[in-house]
Amino acid sequence: MAHSAAPHIDEAEFVRLSGASEAQISALRTYRDLLTDWNQRMNLVGPATLPDFWGRHAWDSAQLILLAPEARTWADLGAGAGLPGIVLAILGQGREGFHVHLVESMAKRCRFLEEVVGALDLPATIHNDRAENLSRDVDIVTARACAPMTRLLGYAKPWLDGNNTALFLKGQDVASEIEEARSAWRFEAELLPSASDPRGRIVRLRNKIHARRS
Repeated sequence: MAHSAAPHIDEAEFVRLSGASEAQISALRTYRDLLTDWNQRMNLVGPATLPDFWGRHAWDSAQLILLAPEARTWADLGAGAGLPGIVLAILGQGREGFHVHLVESMAKRCRFLEEVVGALDLPATIHNDRAENLSRDVDIVTARACAPMTRLLGYAKPWLDGNNTALFLKGQDVASEIEEARSAWRFEAELLPSASDPRGRIVRLRNKIHARRS
């Protein structure tokens, strides 16, 4: 059976779905404009996806807050263009204790993230390093278009202590990724439907990740 296409989500529909305030929408517009500008000079997102910013990028990221409404501290591994981390920081701005750690190994992408965080005065810290070299005490560990599950679990392992949760945004082939990852890692995964695209999935992990012995 063919999968249905993702529904078109414009700004008004994003507001309805997310409950975003006027100030948050204004910040998201600024982020979209900066992303569009910088994307002409470096590969941050596929240019063809920018016209569908509100659905493909903003709502795809924002849905994570609905899955973890009480979470205050987040880590976005392989933050790249700031998805989902920048969107989360915009929607969490003003909440007591809300903070996003944006972890990105490429310096030029960190410069983009620094411009957005500075322009919008967001509650976020940028770490120009590889995720597996760092760890912070966070409620949620997330990633989007970062790496296949086998490698992603290696990046995330230092961040997951068994008391927090991982929410990874993935595509329709995630089941095969998980099956392959089980040859290297022991973990418990729950697949959740994506609210932004019926073809997508969100992988939720609530336990520590253990490497399998060879």
